[in-house]
Amino acid sequence: MTVSREHISQAIIETCLKMSALGLNQGTSGNISARYQDGFLITPSGVSYEKLTPEQIVHINYSGKAEPDKIPSSEWHFHLSCYQARPELNAVVHNHAVNATAVSILNHDIPAIHYMVAVTGTDHVPCIPYSTFGTQKLAESVKTGIRHSKALLMQHHGMIAMEVSLEKALWLANEVEILAQLYLKILPVMGNSVENIAERLPVLSPEEMQKVLIKFKSYGLKA
Repeated sequence: MTVSREHISQAIIETCLKMSALGLNQGTSGNISARYQDGFLITPSGVSYEKLTPEQIVHINYSGKAEPDKIPSSEWHFHLSCYQARPELNAVVHNHAVNATAVSILNHDIPAIHYMVAVTGTDHVPCIPYSTFGTQKLAESVKTGIRHSKALLMQHHGMIAMEVSLEKALWLANEVEILAQLYLKILPVMGNSVENIAERLPVLSPEEMQKVLIKFKSYGLKA
């Protein structure tokens, strides 16, 4: 059954509001998108979630052309990169969640401190290098990272989560924020220095994470 543009646009707005209610975002800084026809629908630039209407959601095609008379989120470039890199996934959630952003400022991956790291589809949550927001350079870095992990930290910026649906993308974003919170709680226990922290953290072995990744093929939020 074909889902209408209005239905998807309303679902994007509802996901934005849920993201704020979960405490994952502040103001208008995040953005959300979902595949639609020959491209994707994305939140507009500079409109508070509470004031969003389906008519304000912007369509961008896979060539990067936005519909006339609408201004998409400044981060539309990396949303496009995500859809190009992962054709099997259909929704992108980006936010500046406090804990995930704090870990990104440290430029740390989140290693296998807990088996729930496997929600990313790999054995860690990677942090990609800093690039100015809204640039093609950032979009290319995101494209490289998202091919290997459904969730990324972006240095000095925030996080991205990509999944098969808006509901699952938001769920993934929330799981990554919880993992980031756990990671930050562990750091003080490891001592004042963050030098070589990855080598000193207690983590699950690669062998155990491979077992978990296999089990996670049928794990997680169901449609």
